[in-house]
Amino acid sequence: MNLHEHQAKTLLRPHGVRVPPHRAVLRPGEALRAAQQLLDETGAARFVVKAQIHAGGRGKGRFMEDPELGGVKLVESTAEVSSVAERMLGRTLVTLQTGPAGRVVNRILIEPVLPIARELYVAAVLDRVQQRICVMACAEGGVEIEEVAARAPEKILREWVDPVIGLSAYQARRLAYGLGLQDRAAKGAAEAFVGVARAFEQEDCTLLEINPLVITQTNDVVALDAKVTLDDSAAYRHPGWPDFLDSAEEDPSELSAQAANLAYVKLDGAIGCMVNGAGLAMATMDIIRAFGGSPANFLDVGGGASKERVVLALKIILADVNVRGIFVNIFGGIVHCDLVAQGIVDAVREVGLAVPLVVRLEGTNVEAGRRILAEAGLHLTTASDMADGARQAVALTRRADDPPPGASQAPLASGAQPAEKRPGR
Repeated sequence: MNLHEHQAKTLLRPHGVRVPPHRAVLRPGEALRAAQQLLDETGAARFVVKAQIHAGGRGKGRFMEDPELGGVKLVESTAEVSSVAERMLGRTLVTLQTGPAGRVVNRILIEPVLPIARELYVAAVLDRVQQRICVMACAEGGVEIEEVAARAPEKILREWVDPVIGLSAYQARRLAYGLGLQDRAAKGAAEAFVGVARAFEQEDCTLLEINPLVITQTNDVVALDAKVTLDDSAAYRHPGWPDFLDSAEEDPSELSAQAANLAYVKLDGAIGCMVNGAGLAMATMDIIRAFGGSPANFLDVGGGASKERVVLALKIILADVNVRGIFVNIFGGIVHCDLVAQGIVDAVREVGLAVPLVVRLEGTNVEAGRRILAEAGLHLTTASDMADGARQAVALTRRADDPPPGASQAPLASGAQPAEKRPGR
């Protein structure tokens, strides 16, 4: 789950990472009061108003309805905060990461402007090679870190976190001094690095990035921006996480799958994959790639899937407009192939089938499952094994996207592929 910037800052503060005083606002009428509160608390003369969406590049982005306005705006008074809030909320912000459709801004963040002397970069990720959390820091903050990594990788300093004792103080100081910091700034930065490592572990993050981490003119060290992604698999350890969820920023299919306790990850390809088991999911996506296709998702119905879960899973896949073909690859163990087959038949009869569907079943009650599919009279294709299924799914998806000369797109998009019955092994 991705967090908004204001949520990430709220999460970081208890771990010793200093963040600016801030207010999150959902309605334009709340902005003036929030700015006045910050003025009373800090005496700030200037404010920054930031659009809150799950995408980067907000500062360079532009609102579709108001091209003169970017997603980050410096203002000079509380009255101007209110004016900018009205221009941002409910409008569509387009950035390099949103695509041309942009994202509707449903909340904004208001902070006092800080006197910045330097901008740094710090992040924590899981280094799978070292099997440890890695804290990275760079003296060039406030820029695209990927450009720095490509241009001058030696400028990105790294320390690996001991899983028992955490990031040691000497490691944090080594990072701070490596960035050229001294005295109070070095002490503050070292404390921030320890806090980042602690927050990453204790909050079950998969990504924690602060860009920029600023040194103010008074040598305070403050996280000016923050990006956090939480590990959904650890949600059971954090009863407060549902409060972080902004359903407006999430993919509807992922929300439906989450509500049904289905493991679903949306990808950028064209072939929907329904499988049971993470290992089979990985193998299915790999073999689709091997035959030249691209997975549109990862949907795991689990080892004990019922017919109802199969119906729901297929509905979720069919709801994705980017899916141009479907490959159902089920190995029946606890879940029986006849239940899966009946779920597929029920789902197709209920919602229709607008794309090619290839089914490969193997395992418990496989013959009964194949018989149900064969007798259903549906336009679907059965496969003899996983490779056969992947090959056919890729071929049929390409054929649906590339109609022969003289043929209209509509019949192919309507999904009427001749049923292909193959003998079981």
